[in-house]
Amino acid sequence: MPKQPQIKKVPTEIFGYSFTDHSERAQIALENQYCHYIRDECKKPRKSEPHIKVGICSVGYKGSFQETYKPVIICPHRFLEPVVFETIKEQYLSDWPDEQIKWISEVNIGVGGNVDFVAARVSERSEKVEDFLCVEFQAAGTTGTPWPAVLEFKKNREFSSNSYSYGINWANEFMKTMMQQVYKKGKIIKHWGTKIIFVVQDVAIDYLHHVVDTSDIRQAQDEDEIQFVTFSLEWESDGWILQHKDSLSTNLEGINKILGGANQERYPSVDEFKEFIYSKGKSDGIL
Repeated sequence: MPKQPQIKKVPTEIFGYSFTDHSERAQIALENQYCHYIRDECKKPRKSEPHIKVGICSVGYKGSFQETYKPVIICPHRFLEPVVFETIKEQYLSDWPDEQIKWISEVNIGVGGNVDFVAARVSERSEKVEDFLCVEFQAAGTTGTPWPAVLEFKKNREFSSNSYSYGINWANEFMKTMMQQVYKKGKIIKHWGTKIIFVVQDVAIDYLHHVVDTSDIRQAQDEDEIQFVTFSLEWESDGWILQHKDSLSTNLEGINKILGGANQERYPSVDEFKEFIYSKGKSDGIL
């Protein structure tokens, strides 16, 4: 059984397979730009060459709040594993008959835009929707690009470096993008008297705990309209698999705290900020 690969600042999964997987199936996926999570060609094109697909599911990264490098999911399609839907069904839909549960994607929510998935309970007799549960996926995004690493991998099936020039845009994806969606859609969901689930990787919650006031995020409570179901990427056999990590929740007041920024206890002092100014001025050659 192959050992877990050492994670560095390189793509960890390309077209659904670990960079250490040199099997025929992995080679076919690479050649055909095929994503087995959506059972179709990868949907992430190169901007300058849309016929060429990027194909990166996750990348190795070590944020300032992490002790070690971890594979960080940068494509929401990576969450399309049965374990995600089974976990949601077990924790939130256990009283729904299996035969009545239908998963419908990209459902319009009016002024809130689209919802990634809706679990609908559909009556077998009337074919009407009796109940529903909204689910959103949120992945991280990169600054810079790991594309040069993919080009090398396509050519040589290996990387020439352990560190490529990309970063993770934590703030944009998990504060700006996700939290705006949480708040906007959460208000609609609260008005309806139901809840919405955000499926994220565990590192996303770790990031939020590090930079903002998450004091109202707690172990999942049924009455909270905002639910977070987190998954970690764990090595098994010859690849990375999703494993349910935690189920958390909060309400719109908790989201307001997050959007309000860092907990006051984490504010720098005036003297510390003066030191930041001086240090930056020295590095810029101004002081």
